[in-house]
Amino acid sequence: MSKFKVVVTDWEYDDLRYEEAVFHLYPEIELVAAQCRTEEEVIEACRDADALVNQYAPISKQVIEKLEKCKVITRYGVGVNTIDLDAATAKGICVANVPDYCMDEVADHALALLLSAKRKVVAANQNVKKGLWDFKVTQPIHRLRGQVLGLVGFGKIPQSLAEKAKPLGFKVVAFDPYFSKEDALKKGVELVSLEELCRISDVISVHAPLMDGTRGMINASLFSVMKDTALLINTSRGPVVDEQALIDALESGKIGGAALDVIEEEPISAGHPFLSMENVILTPHVAWYSEEAAKEMRTKAALGAVDVLMCKEYPKYLVNVQVKEQSHLKSSQPESRYVMS
Repeated sequence: MSKFKVVVTDWEYDDLRYEEAVFHLYPEIELVAAQCRTEEEVIEACRDADALVNQYAPISKQVIEKLEKCKVITRYGVGVNTIDLDAATAKGICVANVPDYCMDEVADHALALLLSAKRKVVAANQNVKKGLWDFKVTQPIHRLRGQVLGLVGFGKIPQSLAEKAKPLGFKVVAFDPYFSKEDALKKGVELVSLEELCRISDVISVHAPLMDGTRGMINASLFSVMKDTALLINTSRGPVVDEQALIDALESGKIGGAALDVIEEEPISAGHPFLSMENVILTPHVAWYSEEAAKEMRTKAALGAVDVLMCKEYPKYLVNVQVKEQSHLKSSQPESRYVMS
């Protein structure tokens, strides 16, 4: 009996030990490691694969049309923007992600960026190391209690951030067209329009997923209504913010600063305007990371393939639910294999 072929299209980790630990439990599965960068390389490596585990390699319509046996594509992390969902669905291929692996980490990182910027920790550290021991170089710093934190999106991560920020004295408001005002109020958060949020917030933290409707949603029009002391934090996806509009707002003093874990094009290019801005804090798309989160993400991505190939179930974290109209797998069941120790 031939084995199921699972291809990891690409990865940026030191090894594949977590994936190997999962597939080792199933002798019927052969794990193949590739490092694809182009559509052609993905097609060559994955043409006869039964499942793909994907990080950044492009899984476009052209790639999917060449997949002869593929039943499931799982992606490391939350976003699935590397995969053509419509093409996968049309071919009856399940697409799965890992939406719950780094909720604490991203909320913690957003709060860390907030505190670092508002308390001017980075500037103070740099000045001390230059030999300047003087609090006046950080002036002005304002008390956090009583300030307004605006959350763009109110899913699990911003909900966690709200719970961490409220004990510091922040009033929390949010914009999320898919969340009810009643449910938000139960969490101590007021839902407002996006324009109102930008107008009243001292800190604006972006948590919207990258979709056609959210690309560039934080734009020049919204920057124009923000306070000139406003801090913009982005730990979601770079293109959710109109980057040129943000640069213009920072250079003109229209807003006070930005703290960014993500930007439009990663990694950042030499000479990018952000690199010379004293009122911008940058981290290299690291908000998701902890050792525990990395293990959970990679293990669950592998388990998504197991769900389909071995258990004949839809993956636990099925993204393209429309595929159920074309395939005949079982609904996923709560399984102990997903419990992370």
